[in-house]
Amino acid sequence: MEILVVAATQMEIAPFLAHNSNTDVLITGVGAPACMYALTKRLQQKKYDIIIQAGIAGTFKNNCAPGETFLVKNDVFADLGIYERDSFFTLFDKGFTQKDDSPYTNGWLNNDIAESFSLATVNAITVNTITDKFEQTEIFIKKFNPDVESMEGAAFHFVCLQEGVRFLQLRSISNFVGERIKTNWKIKESIENLNQHLSSIVLQLATSNQ
Repeated sequence: MEILVVAATQMEIAPFLAHNSNTDVLITGVGAPACMYALTKRLQQKKYDIIIQAGIAGTFKNNCAPGETFLVKNDVFADLGIYERDSFFTLFDKGFTQKDDSPYTNGWLNNDIAESFSLATVNAITVNTITDKFEQTEIFIKKFNPDVESMEGAAFHFVCLQEGVRFLQLRSISNFVGERIKTNWKIKESIENLNQHLSSIVLQLATSNQ
């Protein structure tokens, strides 16, 4: 089985890199544009049976504790839209595209196989700018009710859905959204847990042809 592991930074999957030499890896750089370009270019060069994006993320929910790892079921570009009279409107709200126009399903970039694995699934949003502003956080919560936030997830889903490649997005929680005091973050714990689950899933896929 041809498997590709994708990460924004080498740091996030350093333990996996240290012990796995048989799996293709792509470090895209941080942010949606970098992810979309690097992944699309790689898929022009080689076909994969499944692609796994692994990284840390912030959470909006108390039941997603820092250090825990989840699979993302749905993702969306949360800041792609229009701010008007103190309100935020998505492209769907304004009729620029429809919620079920490919590759979207009811306005989300959906992963049909995430629930086939033992890890709990969450809904995520992807943003271009990480913020600590309460007002911005409240807009995202009201609009999308997300569990977690990253800067690349929806870009990853978008490319994989458009290219018809099976995929998984694996996210470990490093902090609560809005918390910018990094001494309170659980980066070490989240990376350790992330890489344990990443290695387990890669081994499971490689040995079972799931």
